[in-house]
Amino acid sequence: MTDTTEVRNQVRERYAAAAQSVDASCCATDCCSPTSAAFDTADSGDFGTWLYESDQLSAIPDGAALASLGCGNPTVVADLLSGETVLDLGSGAGIDVLLSAKRVGPEGFAYGIDMTDEMLDLARRHQQEAGATNVEFRKGSIEEIPLHDDAVDVIISNCVINLSTDKPAVFAEMFRVLRGGGRIGIADVVADDQLSAADRLERGSWVGCIAGALSFAEYRNGLQAAGFTNVSIEPTHDVADGMHSAIVRARKP
Repeated sequence: MTDTTEVRNQVRERYAAAAQSVDASCCATDCCSPTSAAFDTADSGDFGTWLYESDQLSAIPDGAALASLGCGNPTVVADLLSGETVLDLGSGAGIDVLLSAKRVGPEGFAYGIDMTDEMLDLARRHQQEAGATNVEFRKGSIEEIPLHDDAVDVIISNCVINLSTDKPAVFAEMFRVLRGGGRIGIADVVADDQLSAADRLERGSWVGCIAGALSFAEYRNGLQAAGFTNVSIEPTHDVADGMHSAIVRARKP
C-alpha cells in the first residue's frame, strides 16, 4: 500500500484511536506496542515508555506516557541544552515535547507538530496539566512543517518518519526549518540494506511502522541529498527480522 492519501488516512485513524483509548483510560496500542508481533522484544508492557527513565515519566502527566507510541527516547538522543528551541515531528500526546521543554528550560522552547486532532487535543491538555508555558502544539504534516525558515536548533522525532510516503519532502523541510549548525536526533525504524520494499511489507504494514521504513543506505542518502552532514545511523534493538529501531543523527552546516 503506497497510495499517499490512503496511507495518511490510515495513520490518522490509528493515532486518533490511540488518543481516544487513552481518554477512555485504556492502554493505547499501535505499531509500537508489544501487542504487535513486530515488537515482541519489548521487555515490559509498553513498547514506548520502557525506553524512558522512571524519573522522566514521573515528571509528566500519566496520559502522555500511556500514549507513547515511539521506538526510542529522542530527548536523550538529541542532547538537548538549556535555551534551545526544539521541534518534535509527530508529537502525539506530547511526551517528548514536554520532556524537551524541561530539558531546554524557561529560556528555551519546544514545538510539537501533529496532523491528528485527537492527539493535539490530548497533548494540549497534558501541557495544561504540566503547567508548561514554553510549549506550543501546532497542527500540520511533517512534509509541510508549519514553521518559518531557520526556526529551531534541534529536531526530534519518535518512530514517525517511517510513516511518511514522501520522505524526501520530510528531509527537505527539516533542513529548511533548522538554523545553521542545527541538528537532528531521531528514533526511527530502519531496514537492513538487502531488504526490498516487498521484504519489508512481508514483515509488517505501512501503518505498522515496518513497510514504509527506509534502509540504512536510503536514510543516509536521503539526508545527505537534503544537505545534511555528519549523518550517523546506529541500530539499538531489533523490531522484526532485518528491521531495527535506530538512532539517526545529522547536522545542518
